[in-house]
Amino acid sequence: MAPAAPGAGGGPGGVNTVTDVIVVGGGVSGLTTALLLAEGGHRVRVWSRVAASATTSAVAGALWWPYRIEPAARVGDWSLETLRVYQKLADGPGRTGVRMVAGVHGGERLSALGPWARGLDDVSEVAEGLRMTLPLIDMPVHLAWLEGRLAAVGGAVERRTVRGFAEAAAEAPVVVNCTGLGARDLVPDPGVRPVRGQLVVVENPGIEEWFTRADPASSATTYLFPQPGGLVLGGTAEVDDVRTEPDPRTAAEIVARCARVRPEIAGARIIGHRVGLRPARDAGVRIETQELPGGGLLVHNYGHGGAGVTVAWGCARAAAELVG
Repeated sequence: MAPAAPGAGGGPGGVNTVTDVIVVGGGVSGLTTALLLAEGGHRVRVWSRVAASATTSAVAGALWWPYRIEPAARVGDWSLETLRVYQKLADGPGRTGVRMVAGVHGGERLSALGPWARGLDDVSEVAEGLRMTLPLIDMPVHLAWLEGRLAAVGGAVERRTVRGFAEAAAEAPVVVNCTGLGARDLVPDPGVRPVRGQLVVVENPGIEEWFTRADPASSATTYLFPQPGGLVLGGTAEVDDVRTEPDPRTAAEIVARCARVRPEIAGARIIGHRVGLRPARDAGVRIETQELPGGGLLVHNYGHGGAGVTVAWGCARAAAELVG
């Protein structure tokens, strides 16, 4: 365990607390990293500008799959480690938000995937693509479960806007950077770029399986995910687009694409729209250490692009190992 910071900062209600690690960022990466650190015996606090329910993680479609993420050499291991965790969490979907759901990745073939695909269970090639059963995560439920687990092992989540990592280093000897897009200014890292994703939620007309089809040459993708709160339709991957309001024309195009796959979607009532900015990084995920002025240790865990949920536990483990 890391040594306690001298004069560590005050906790809730003015109670003085001793903190080993402050994790900056309260999305799925930050909460998962904080949970692993707390379970390992560290005294952990999470600083997040917004509630978990207001993060990009909360609006993710959240099907496990290594999508729009680099470096390929490491992503496979991170993804498979996370897959094994989700398979266990799916035993209690009402608590964890994780379900194992069957579906098809349209246009995919096993030969086109990396070596990581050998770690997949129950996968077969069909005319439409690859048929398999994968974790599909209800993110608001899962984020609440992560926060509850963290609290149960002594961790704390605090609403706090961070303008520099030195603020956290003044209260703990180790700081973990899980700030997503915020890393562009905080590190600073100009290679961090937003990739806009827009979704439409409709009343589910009885669809029980997911479907995806992605065109790497296009910003438009087609997917439908049956979540407890409705059928989630997508989507887009618009690089450097920072608009956070739903675009009506884009929404209509999403519904039309999905209806070509499942015609019953055309008549489904729209019940919501979602927009999130995926935190991509030109050089791929960054998990490494950096010494802060004054001797503090900064551990980076950001740049997960469109697959933060897919690699959450694997990347959290790698970052936790750097904490020691």
